[in-house]
Amino acid sequence: MIFSDFLKALTQLTDPRFQRVLWKAIGLTLVLLYASFVAVSLALGWLLPDSWTLPFGWEISTTFLSIGAFIGMIALSFFLMFPVASVFVGIYLDDVAGAVEDLHYPNLPQIDKMPFMDALADSLRFLALVVIANLLALIVYMFATVFAPFVFWAVNGWLLGREYFQLAAARRIGIVAARDLASAHRGEIWFAGVLMAVPMSVPLVNLIVPILGAATFTHMFHRLAAR
Repeated sequence: MIFSDFLKALTQLTDPRFQRVLWKAIGLTLVLLYASFVAVSLALGWLLPDSWTLPFGWEISTTFLSIGAFIGMIALSFFLMFPVASVFVGIYLDDVAGAVEDLHYPNLPQIDKMPFMDALADSLRFLALVVIANLLALIVYMFATVFAPFVFWAVNGWLLGREYFQLAAARRIGIVAARDLASAHRGEIWFAGVLMAVPMSVPLVNLIVPILGAATFTHMFHRLAAR
């Protein structure tokens, strides 16, 4: 049944409403990453001298450091793309869930959209949770060696499942009932989260994961609630 939820979400990726959210998320993610690079470059230029000499007479300029910062931001962006894109998709969760419900559950009563500031607060809280959890898990990653990807999938599968299911459910039944429903089906929700976390570890592909997650857990909520 979980794979059925996922496949329904996957086949709807061409939906114009999905596409609008995807391109907004990609565009805003790239803008934010570029802004971060500019901020780091300006900070380096303000804090450091134009150049300084290292032992053995090696001279390093701020321009050289800026190039290094740019390369570093490109490398870091592969890891930051998913959590940053998740923030923007969280803001537009109602659009994704609404598109799913209009196509697959057309007889549901209409509901009001979540206020923008509430959606933004939820998205930023999820971003903080993802960053903190993965920073703490870094210690485990270092000792896990070849098993590090499995630890990554397990940790982020739990985060994705917990957050996306509760967000999808809370739209219809409120946060308290959403948490109760999530607690009753935590194993199934965690497994679905892992299914999302596996493509999340692939650069660029991970930009699609937040939309797939929002759609998949919308299907899962309706299926579990129907029981």
